[in-house]
Amino acid sequence: GDILWTSPNTFVASANCALYCGAKPDFVDIDPHTYNISVDAMKAKLSKAKKNGCLPKIVIPVHFAGLPYDIEAIKRIADEYKLVVIEDACHALGAQWEDSKGRWHKIGSCSHSDMTVFSFHPVKHITTGEGGAITTNNQDLYEKLLLLRTHGITKNPAKFVNEDLAYSPSENSLTVLTPRSSNVNPWYYEMQELGFNYRITDIQCALGLSQLNKLDVFVEKRRSIAAKYDEAFKDIEWIKTPIESEASHSTYHLYVVQIDFNKLGKNRSQVMTILREKGVGTQVHYIPIHLQPYYGNKFGYKDGDYPIAEIFYSKALSLPIYPKMAEEDVEKVVKSIVGVLDVK
Repeated sequence: GDILWTSPNTFVASANCALYCGAKPDFVDIDPHTYNISVDAMKAKLSKAKKNGCLPKIVIPVHFAGLPYDIEAIKRIADEYKLVVIEDACHALGAQWEDSKGRWHKIGSCSHSDMTVFSFHPVKHITTGEGGAITTNNQDLYEKLLLLRTHGITKNPAKFVNEDLAYSPSENSLTVLTPRSSNVNPWYYEMQELGFNYRITDIQCALGLSQLNKLDVFVEKRRSIAAKYDEAFKDIEWIKTPIESEASHSTYHLYVVQIDFNKLGKNRSQVMTILREKGVGTQVHYIPIHLQPYYGNKFGYKDGDYPIAEIFYSKALSLPIYPKMAEEDVEKVVKSIVGVLDVK
């Protein structure tokens, strides 16, 4: 019955997590420049929600494409309205941002949030094959997450509830139990929550640790490729390249350009097909969640509900960007894009 807000410009997982808990997902439109949650839209929506008595409990801002959202502004709003903040940093491992006092923070430090969620899917900055990680500075949340990860089961004697089952009689008496002692029955465990089997394997962890050592190199390579794209496309009228402020350090999980397909005279499907024939794969990130049939049928969301996200979607095209791209690969993408756009 609780309400969770997130961005419509993200993968469906950012909203689906609310449904798994019986909560209702809702959305805040995006900023037309950063493509992250709009602070102004969030303020306006909260003001209206307060009057209607339907304030959210949780907000999940997304660091879209690896660019940190306005973290300090969202934190101020969350404190005012007593919201739990969960950072969706599935695009942003290795990203950094500068606060108003000139201090730099790494995404995942949870300096201005309750939790941060990362993805280790094969296309992300580092991979474990699948899976992810959550960071938090809150001890209670940490312990709850440990339970949920493993069927809701604990083997921690300090947490045991059924002391008569957990402990053997003390050496001094056959009938008197010694709670919180060393006499824990060696086989004993307790299920205290309805949890899940979300444990990552040792093999995956070994891969992830190996990858983590290469993270800085991976990020810098992505940033180098993004800089080349920026330079190549800066004077092309029909392309808008992603922005990065001086107070943010994007990891460029995605490099999403905005193309005015109407002015171009070719629709997006045609452009993607031509590029594919040239050996350049592209993608679209993302179809706004509220336009998915499930969300329309269940909650009544429709075209026009979040216009900035919809405009962004209509022009979005993600170009190849990954650490193993060679110089000639980047040049091929640039030449192919310029050719499709028929830029002289």
